Amino acid sequence: MCPSELPPISNRALYAYRVFCKWFSFFFFGLCTVILIFLIFPVMRLLLHPRERFRKYGRRFVSASLRFFVGVMTVIGIVKLEFPSREAFRNIKSKVVVANHPSLLDVVMLLSLIPNADCIVNAYVKRSIAGGVVRQLYILNSLDYDDLLKACSESLAEGNCLIIFPEGTRTPRTGKAVFKKGAARVALTSGRDILPVHIGGTDKYGLGKKDPWTGFNPVDRYVYRISMKREISPAQYRDLPVPAAVRMMTNDLYACLLGNASAKSL
Repeated sequence: MCPSELPPISNRALYAYRVFCKWFSFFFFGLCTVILIFLIFPVMRLLLHPRERFRKYGRRFVSASLRFFVGVMTVIGIVKLEFPSREAFRNIKSKVVVANHPSLLDVVMLLSLIPNADCIVNAYVKRSIAGGVVRQLYILNSLDYDDLLKACSESLAEGNCLIIFPEGTRTPRTGKAVFKKGAARVALTSGRDILPVHIGGTDKYGLGKKDPWTGFNPVDRYVYRISMKREISPAQYRDLPVPAAVRMMTNDLYACLLGNASAKSL
């Protein structure tokens, strides 16, 4: 049953097909993940030294794999990815990429577009079968505060982009989104610019927070319309005390990505 604010299902047969294809896509994603973890990455780790070289090409391989995955979803007719140009995303370096988070596939879309992307991964992943690879390629949020900021700053200094979703979780369908202050702290500590990226398009029902797995947009594919906003430089806030600078930068990010309302931040 779709939420009342969405239109009724326009074609039930097509809707059922799209739900089935969504399930197939996640099965395919899981299968490819197992192949990468147990076949591809062990060989890459043996051949690519030192560790920094493995991390660089490992992330690029992940990006290419996710581009293939997005291509599969596009061919079967459940996803359409729209963005300014692939080169625009390939050429960004040492930016804190901050995005809104409407759906489960947001990080997939951004990683597929940005080949040199690093990101902060939830610590529970290290207990999964992907834990060993994730620890080597990305930053775990289980690090203590100072070590986490240091790891982020070092990654940005190497030319990587750091993807952060300041909401921490997917945007709720009802209620107000809450922005955490981590992105602003990373930008101020590292001195790197923030690149806000807005993820829009069609409604992502079925991929949102607490949505049922049987759900899908009732009238269309999942269209991901990804746009770059004006960069935010930490230099704009250098005359403010750190707590005030963090709060103001977070508010500016909220206004840029989710509207002009004041941010509710943690």
